Parts: sequence; C-alpha cells; structure tokens
Amino acid sequence: MRVLVVEDEPRIASFVKQALTEQGFDVLVAATGDEGYDLAQHESFDLLVLDIMLPGRDGLSILRNLRAQRNRVPVILLTARGELHERLEGLDLGADDYLCKPFFVEELIARIHAVFRRAAGDGLSLRQAGALTVNLSTREVRREGRAVDLTAREFGLLEYLLRSPGRVLPRTQILEHVWGYDFDPQSNLVDVTIRRLRKKIESEGEEPLIETIRGVGYRFRETAGSRR
Repeated sequence: MRVLVVEDEPRIASFVKQALTEQGFDVLVAATGDEGYDLAQHESFDLLVLDIMLPGRDGLSILRNLRAQRNRVPVILLTARGELHERLEGLDLGADDYLCKPFFVEELIARIHAVFRRAAGDGLSLRQAGALTVNLSTREVRREGRAVDLTAREFGLLEYLLRSPGRVLPRTQILEHVWGYDFDPQSNLVDVTIRRLRKKIESEGEEPLIETIRGVGYRFRETAGSRR
C-alpha cells in the first residue's frame, strides 16, 4: 500500500514514516501543502495522511479540491486537539477519519487498517434496495436511473445500513462501525449525516428507505426489497 504523508513538522513526519515503513507501507512525505497537493494530483496513492495546518495550501483546501475532482483516495486528517469545527468540516468534505495531535503512532496505524477494511468491504460488490443500486467496488450509487453523489462518509453509512436491512442499528453502533472508533455518544453526527443521506437518496415522491426508530437509532427498510 502506498501512503502519502503531508506533514510540515519534521519530527512527526519522521516517526510516522518510520513506523509505517516498518509495517510494510511504501511511504512518501511532503512538507508543504502545495507539494502534497501536487503529488496527490499526479501520482497514485492508496491513502493520504493529511495535516490540516500546513504552509502553502492547508489540508482542508487540499481535501476539498481532491473531492471536487472526484478523487476518492481515503484521507485521514491530523488536527489540533480542540479544533472541533475543523474536524467536522473535514468529515463533511469527505475525510474518512481524523486523529488529534499529539497521538500514538500505533493508533494511526490502526486507523489506517480500519479505513482499508472499510474501503475493501466484503461479499458481493452490488447491493440493491428497490430502485436503489449501490456498487461497492466503484462506489457508484443510483436511484431510478439517476446518479447519486455521496461523500465518503455518507457512502460508508449507506453501505452499513444496507448490510442489515430490517435491523435496528443504535447510534453508538453506527458511530463505531462507520467512523471506526468510539465517539461522544451525545454527538449528533449520525443524525446530521442521516439527514444529508436522505436528501440525496429519497427525492420527493420516492419510497423512504431509512426509518428513524425514536430514542434508539435507524434501520434500512426491509420492505424496500434489499438484496445482495
């Protein structure tokens, strides 16, 4: 797996590169946002570890531009502890995960493996629920023939719901599986992402696919004809 680390602090960049290399990753380091963005545009990587605060282009603008170009390379953001608005903006832009500084490199490695597992998925690549079709390999979503453009997080949430049609999934369980780690159980992150997902896959007049189970969580409607 080829990983690009965009980090301007030499000490952090050095120990991250060493640790990932020891795990068998092919690691390239960029010390500025401009260098990192150029590499991400013109070379192929399996994952980006992207600091938000960078000289030149900042990490969020890099992520925003990559997603605007439909570059879906998985991205883990490195953020300053306490900068909640930056983390939320990064997730909304399509980041797959984030890690607050200072961090243990072992946790970064675990996050990377979790992102790869989610990206790889399991089972058949095509899932269908009524007129909704989801291709897990190409990450393409269509309903009634129209293309549905989802962020990486929205796609991960839809995929997780689709795997268990008719089953009620608590918010805490959704956070653990879709975001890959424990999150503040009081967070409304799941509810916000569900609302965005519904707007995209449930146009006016179309059959609702996601049900809210008040006080518990959500489930994908089994009556929608979900099948693998």
